[in-house]
Amino acid sequence: MPETADQNARAPLAGSADPARTPTSPAPHSPGAAPMREMKADLVVIGAGSAGLSAAAGAAQFGLSVVLYEKGEMGGDCLNTGCVPSKALLSAAKAAAQIREAGKFGIETTPPRVDWEKVKLHVRTAIATIAPVDSQERFEGLGCTVIREHAKFAAPDTIISPTTRVKARRIVIATGSRAFIPPIEGLAKTPYLTNETLFDLPDFPEHLVILGGGPIGMEMAQAFVRLGAKVTVIEMDKALGRSDRTHAEIAIETLRAEGVTILEGYKATKVEQEGQALRIHTEPKNGEAWIVEGSHLLVAVGRQTVFDGMDLEKGDVDHDRKGILVGDNLRSRSNRRVWALGDAAGREQFTHIAGWHASVFARRAFFKQRTTAHSLPVPAVTYTSPEIAQLGLTEAEARKQHGDEITTPSFRFEESDRAIAEADTEGEVKLIVRKGKLLGASIVGKDAGDLIQLVSVAMSNGLGVKELTNFISPYPTRAEGVKRAANAHYADVVFGKSAKRLVGLLQRIP
Repeated sequence: MPETADQNARAPLAGSADPARTPTSPAPHSPGAAPMREMKADLVVIGAGSAGLSAAAGAAQFGLSVVLYEKGEMGGDCLNTGCVPSKALLSAAKAAAQIREAGKFGIETTPPRVDWEKVKLHVRTAIATIAPVDSQERFEGLGCTVIREHAKFAAPDTIISPTTRVKARRIVIATGSRAFIPPIEGLAKTPYLTNETLFDLPDFPEHLVILGGGPIGMEMAQAFVRLGAKVTVIEMDKALGRSDRTHAEIAIETLRAEGVTILEGYKATKVEQEGQALRIHTEPKNGEAWIVEGSHLLVAVGRQTVFDGMDLEKGDVDHDRKGILVGDNLRSRSNRRVWALGDAAGREQFTHIAGWHASVFARRAFFKQRTTAHSLPVPAVTYTSPEIAQLGLTEAEARKQHGDEITTPSFRFEESDRAIAEADTEGEVKLIVRKGKLLGASIVGKDAGDLIQLVSVAMSNGLGVKELTNFISPYPTRAEGVKRAANAHYADVVFGKSAKRLVGLLQRIP
């Protein structure tokens, strides 16, 4: 298959568009002001986020006619209100933390002064720098017709918007997700923040209360406490509950040490406002209930897919609250013209999964390959400091399935020369192994998200723990930890009594 079929939309694309194929988008106007424009297309894509842009770019490069609908900002949630702004904010917060920690290296500094307006400018600059890659102009240059309107089904093979009706050979739904707002008493009547409004907050929060101790909640908790806010996280279960428990606790304790109050096992039951203050009431736990008073409230309890006003029933597209009902081929079970990618498919909600889904679509739709959505293990990273990276099964999941057949060779960064030199030794690499086969991995520590890619490459290509021992790792790097964890799997064999006896015998050979 040509390489371009597997490219993310944000990667540079070779070649230039054919001017004869470059359309112009219809000018916005009121419905009925002019006759509805009738079109036919090989592919209609609804949603210009990571999945939709990748699918549209691939199809256009193969010479197919593509209509791309987006009613909001090009680039979707990831670029505008998700991954990019959150990581930009985390980077600003990390800079402040590094100034405070400079003393351990013998560097004397004054406490950092945070200018919230300039922090927001950094966030906006990051978005603006990436935006041209996702822009309407770029995709029109590739040959796509970009229509900046709300799209909905008129029939199983037809999409309409206020100005245009398109009969399509294939339809991709890549509408993404938005923050889920729980049915908490009083919440709808009080001002609250989501990822869509957090990064444009006019005033820096004095006390930010966060509902939800998942990756988004914990990342933002650390960002704002490092920037100088008081932060309280309310989580009804365990914070970072999907991560390896031991590794999650390392990150949680770090956040607590930095000043974040984390209330685990407390369910928010009521929100009320008095003047400028917000009060969040919790359900009693062991006879104790908390009432947390803060200046701002961030809701980060999960995501829900977006299908508002799409008339999926007219398209014969079955769905539930999680997403479009698809098979592992990402094709609608009820309408074979329709594919769901990214969050709309009701599966893992990661930008890199959205890009992978676009690749699966291209391989199956255009090249009739048998690639499936679950062909490869899925990495997940929480970008706190320390980072937590998870791949495949956790230790708990693996032991539930395979019992004592599981081994967990590990390497702690306190033994890493690079980590020692950087004075940042918290964390470890843990591999999940069954009979030499890699079932998963968890890494907690600095740059864990980068380090886990070594294991991801191995697992994605059917390699075992042995192959992770058979490469030369540059010294000194943190990546050595992956190899040393793999080496630990064989320590008892290599240095056991049998090995010693064998070596002794072999030494008699001249």
